[in-house]
Amino acid sequence: MPNGLHLVSGVFAPTSPGLRLAARCWGILAILGFAAVAASAEPVLEWRPATVEQAAGGGISPATVDDLATRTATLAHEGRWSDLISICEPAARKGTLAPALFQRYDLAKLHCDIARRHAEPAFRRHIDRLTETDARRLYTEALARIASHHVDAPNFARLVARGRQALEVAFDDEAFAAAYVTQATPDRRQLYREHVARLFASRQVATQGDAETVAAWLARTAHSLLGVPPGVTLMELTAAAVGGLDEYSAFLTTGQLDDLYSQIEGTFVGLGVELKTAADGLLIVHVIPGSPAARAGIRAGDHLVAVGGRQIGGLSVDQAAHLLQGPEGSLVTLAVLRAPAPARAITVRREHVEVPSVEDAKLVDPSAGIAYLKLSSFQKTTAADVEAALRRLDAAGMRSLVLDLRGNPGGLLSAAVDVADLFLDRGLVVATRGRSPEEDFNYTAAREGTWRMPLVLLIDGDSASSSEILAGAIRDHARGTIVGSRSYGKGSIQGIFPLEVAGVGIRLTTAKFYSPKGLPFSRVGVEPDLPVHVAARPVQVAGTAAAGAADPVLDTALEVARRGPQRPAAKQVSRAR
Repeated sequence: MPNGLHLVSGVFAPTSPGLRLAARCWGILAILGFAAVAASAEPVLEWRPATVEQAAGGGISPATVDDLATRTATLAHEGRWSDLISICEPAARKGTLAPALFQRYDLAKLHCDIARRHAEPAFRRHIDRLTETDARRLYTEALARIASHHVDAPNFARLVARGRQALEVAFDDEAFAAAYVTQATPDRRQLYREHVARLFASRQVATQGDAETVAAWLARTAHSLLGVPPGVTLMELTAAAVGGLDEYSAFLTTGQLDDLYSQIEGTFVGLGVELKTAADGLLIVHVIPGSPAARAGIRAGDHLVAVGGRQIGGLSVDQAAHLLQGPEGSLVTLAVLRAPAPARAITVRREHVEVPSVEDAKLVDPSAGIAYLKLSSFQKTTAADVEAALRRLDAAGMRSLVLDLRGNPGGLLSAAVDVADLFLDRGLVVATRGRSPEEDFNYTAAREGTWRMPLVLLIDGDSASSSEILAGAIRDHARGTIVGSRSYGKGSIQGIFPLEVAGVGIRLTTAKFYSPKGLPFSRVGVEPDLPVHVAARPVQVAGTAAAGAADPVLDTALEVARRGPQRPAAKQVSRAR
């Protein structure tokens, strides 16, 4: 098996300590527990607009394209970078965003990434101590990782060019400039631009060595003309290079690395709520059962309008997140609005929170022995959690299972394989293929026993990566019936690489993955056997659909389970552990 940590959680990128955001520019959706949940936490695609959907489907009219261009131009002019990203990112991830719009979208990512990194106190402390020598080592190591592990051969000229653009964005950023651009008079800024333009006009960047030489020159020039510390410039060049590789590769600050590891472990310190931006502050999308927020009476659908007496309307998710962060055991007072009642103050203690990957498990039709299991993510303990839930359901009389993967953004590749192995007797689960031979691997079902009850899988447009691996394996092995709508279509694997300097790291797309029959997932997804098209799911606490709320997808799955083959026992072979 390949070395290293492999993720197939593709729709969320973790951010500052305890904050995970859906979308590169943090302002769309976050899980705050600080550090949070499935950040990648995702009903991410609920914000995918119709214009982008039409573009992705190839049936977009010129008027719609023009409208999207006008909207993004307005947002860019107003500096509303996170809003710009929210309307462009779905098409960008699917590769259907027009080139001109993609350039605007990438510019918005640069703005947001810079603001996010420098809003993290730990990152600022690291960068303030970073020497030029160490920063050059950092840049060199990042480029070497890209050269050896990224799924595509690197275009060093493009990576350096994006770094040049990132520096212009950073030098214009008010907070960044106040901290680091200490000599930037208009004349000096113009002189800097002229120097850089001459360099790029006269020097070709074809190799990693060329990129390192240009980066060092940019750092020295920014220092001599604008007063920017060389370590700061080289850090920005490193982040820009990684962030421009593809939609899932990213530079990770110390806080983001910690947050990602918390996601993998399924634990964090915080409140236990999933948040999304709203006009008056933040909308609470989900509350983790048993979390401090749940015990305090906070519910999905509530609006968080103030933190510690400070109004948060108009703040970005990142800014609001910093107000919510704090050490374990500390208290935070929230102003929570639940219409039509006025806002009320609720004090919550930040505690250690375990994020369940199994959110709900119950018999939904005891007479028919139909069980329901909601799987929200794929983390380190997921396979063990699923098997424990199956044992409880088996003891209660389970004869068939509805496994709900809707809204599940993915997680660990190994967890997806282990869960598939619970239901498959043998054979290939997923194959990975990358540019490096070490990324080529066939993952197979290998356990001696398996759960053999009739199986129905629920998927939707928010089921991504690991969810698609499981659904694809069930489909190709004809192991169950898939109900719902086409899955997201994320078919790539990311590796996490901590770097030796400054406590930072990078997430790189290292391979693509394919179903047992060799079918791709990327931008294709998994088609259900029984399509059921429904409107966007409402904000609700996990499991309410199974409890009886209107849910056509679940109703269809129950019909399938009722008419399917019934067996006297769910488990026919004892499992070897």
